[in-house]
Amino acid sequence: MATKKLDWGNLPFGYMETSKSYVANWKNGEWDEGKLTSDHTVKINECAGVLQYAQTCFEGLKAYTTEHGDIVTFRPDLNAERMENSCKRLEMPVFPKERFIEAVLQTIEANKDWVPPYGSGATLYIRPYMFGSSAVIGVKPAEEYQFRILVTPVGPYFKGGVKPIKVRLSDLDRAAPHGTGDIKAGLNYAMSLHNIVDAHNNGYAENMYLDPATHTYLEETGGANILFITKDGKLVTPKSDSILPSITRRSLVIVAKEYLHMEVEERKINKSELGDFVECGLCGTAAVISPVGEIDDHGKQIIYNEGKQEMGPKLKEIYDTLTGIQMGRLPAPEGWVYTI
Repeated sequence: MATKKLDWGNLPFGYMETSKSYVANWKNGEWDEGKLTSDHTVKINECAGVLQYAQTCFEGLKAYTTEHGDIVTFRPDLNAERMENSCKRLEMPVFPKERFIEAVLQTIEANKDWVPPYGSGATLYIRPYMFGSSAVIGVKPAEEYQFRILVTPVGPYFKGGVKPIKVRLSDLDRAAPHGTGDIKAGLNYAMSLHNIVDAHNNGYAENMYLDPATHTYLEETGGANILFITKDGKLVTPKSDSILPSITRRSLVIVAKEYLHMEVEERKINKSELGDFVECGLCGTAAVISPVGEIDDHGKQIIYNEGKQEMGPKLKEIYDTLTGIQMGRLPAPEGWVYTI
């Protein structure tokens, strides 16, 4: 259990050094055995592939203390599979799925003291990532790679409770058609930085991106997938080849169908439909669901959940069910929860 004397309830969503990180190196066509380390610095050549051509990808997942005092993590097998897809697209070696899961569990185990206590609202954020570490000057994949996992305790994504956020429809694009929008490449996030800073400067929490080809259909925000609830209580979520397949969204969809017997549609959503929905939320590892209170479509305001300062009733139900599964309050589907 958490033995560190931290103010768990007031942690930022930020980084702090913990006891151990995990590191493995790819050299001469194979991975070494990998190890835990208490050295939290990365030493690479000035010409490393990651620095020259952004050859890097990452994952994000969490460890929690359940109601019963167990330390668990949620569906790391899906993070392993998603990272495999990212690596293949970026011409990086795949860190094998079984080893990925094992390394995640080992790293949590080595940082047990840093897993926040049940009920604190805080969690241990786990960041596996990989990058090209050898020198590359011509545009080509690096020859050596490093896979690492760092962990850091983080507070709730939303300080002071869940307040609905205000987002805007963006004129810029997050990803290109047939590009890298569906993998978790560092470069996707670099591309969204200017736009998120501009959004914040203008009073919005996020940008809602439209399909890059026609700017007609909803895709996702800079860091989260989108959920809508219809007037008749259906869960609707955008479908597109340039959306990152969020593990949280896939889990919420199953929860809505199997646990709450809701009708779920994954389909193209035209921006003209925005006013037809009664609830809207963003979903991802960090916040699970962030309710959207308002979307600004170039000066036209679309308000959700009647403008109330809380999560809408249907999204709240889905949120409570998934977090209940994660925290051990509700039975989990087979293979979803890994106990350390």
